[in-house]
Amino acid sequence: MSDLPRKAVTRTAKLAALPLGFAGRATWGLGKRIGGKSAEIVGRELQQRTAEQLFKVLGELKGGAMKFGQAMSVFESALPEEIAGPYRAALTKLQEAAPPMPTRTVHAVLAERLGPNWRELFLEFEEKPAAAASIGQVHRAIWHDGREVAVKVQYPGAGEALLSDLTQLSRFARLLGPLIPGMDIKPLISELRDRVSEELDYELEARAQREHAAEFADDPDVVVPDVVHQRDQVLVTEWIDGTPLSEVIADGTPEQRDRAGQLLARFLFSGPARTGLLHADPHPGNFRLLPPEKEGGEYRLGVLDFGTVDRLPGGLPQTIGDSLRMTLEGDAEAVYGLLCEEGFVKESIELDPDAVLDYLLPIIEPAQAEEFTFTRSWMRGQAARIADPRSPAHQLGKQLNLPPSYLLIHRVTLSTIGVLCQLDATVRLRDELEEWVPGFLPDGEEDEQPAGA
Repeated sequence: MSDLPRKAVTRTAKLAALPLGFAGRATWGLGKRIGGKSAEIVGRELQQRTAEQLFKVLGELKGGAMKFGQAMSVFESALPEEIAGPYRAALTKLQEAAPPMPTRTVHAVLAERLGPNWRELFLEFEEKPAAAASIGQVHRAIWHDGREVAVKVQYPGAGEALLSDLTQLSRFARLLGPLIPGMDIKPLISELRDRVSEELDYELEARAQREHAAEFADDPDVVVPDVVHQRDQVLVTEWIDGTPLSEVIADGTPEQRDRAGQLLARFLFSGPARTGLLHADPHPGNFRLLPPEKEGGEYRLGVLDFGTVDRLPGGLPQTIGDSLRMTLEGDAEAVYGLLCEEGFVKESIELDPDAVLDYLLPIIEPAQAEEFTFTRSWMRGQAARIADPRSPAHQLGKQLNLPPSYLLIHRVTLSTIGVLCQLDATVRLRDELEEWVPGFLPDGEEDEQPAGA
């Protein structure tokens, strides 16, 4: 599989085969049950086989299918270990790479977008891609002024493929739901569709990356490579070396895991406050752990891919900080009133404020302690509590509403928590909330916080 299949009929056939495969495995599972295997064992085997096929097809198709797979992959830590374990490698592969497009296609795009003499812009250009992902691939090169650069080339036909894939996936979202307990797949696909046009626009991406690079230029903890050149479907940025977060997840030391987790949380909450933008694609393939600049220094976090951002001119909404603080204070009536006011509870719905508080407290447990260790078992516990139809949390959760303006913030926060659980990182989350989230500290205390504390 070496080129992006653009014909709708080809892509549709591959995606349409997924639910047929699900049905076939269900029949296979029934046979196993009749043969005497327990429902639990058969269910596990079915889920494992389903996941293996799903991520194989998503990885081959790139486009929207690949993007959906990347978005789902960060929720791997919510899956039972016996299911997640066997195909964790496939999920990691989705975060980092997909089959590359042929060299001739890359050259054609570069000639069309940068001009027939495009090679003169580079002292060196590596033909083999350094990374290949959902809508484009990256080549390592040396710019004509001697700088090492990353050249991001968009797949021809990526826009059509993205929209076609997400339309197809939305048609059988119900079948994909069981892979991620407690996650409503359809809104995720719908929201991904809304972001497609932005992600395809490399000019918008270049603008967002430049703003981040300028703001974090002298930051000791976060590194954002600057934009060198941009034309239509080609984006050239500074190259940064480092260890992909997927490798830290697989083989990192406790020190690397904790540091990566702390900086990931810091970037998530500080970005909107400092730039008015929220990096909205927090899967591990978009982050690097960089070595210390000098002996005795600390690891830094390299941040890539600003194709999807949420524009928050005033930073994160104060409602988030206010509701977190009120929940931690146990003020059920105040929390409920705020949620109603912001549209999290529709006017036609009436809920018990104490029940809402009981629903929220376990979710925000990481904000209660001075430091919290994010683990897969904690994530699985949360997912199981919300997904179990018999639990009060499930019944209450179904009655809550997520206002459109909070949809992306919610997904980014959940995704980041998923990555922190994959890292098994111990993080001082409360420190980041106190410094960067308006309303988390009571009035008066925020003024006393030293800048950059």
